Amino acid sequence: MMKWILVLWPSFLVAALAEAVFFTVIDPQELYLFGQPVHYSALATYSIGFLGFWLVCAASSLTTIFLQRPARELNQPAH
Repeated sequence: MMKWILVLWPSFLVAALAEAVFFTVIDPQELYLFGQPVHYSALATYSIGFLGFWLVCAASSLTTIFLQRPARELNQPAH
């Protein structure tokens, strides 16, 4: 459980900051996806953007935890 907290809480905070910066610069009604304008409401666009940022940040945190494993754990022969 502690590893999930170590991953999800910092990634939540960074995603909130990233969304605030991104949507300060970009208007959600002017977004294009694959050359087509996005026809979602502003709230839906903010929500989808936040979840996307959160997934990317969580993947980064998970990678850090994965790479912190000690060598003896990685080098144990398979049973």
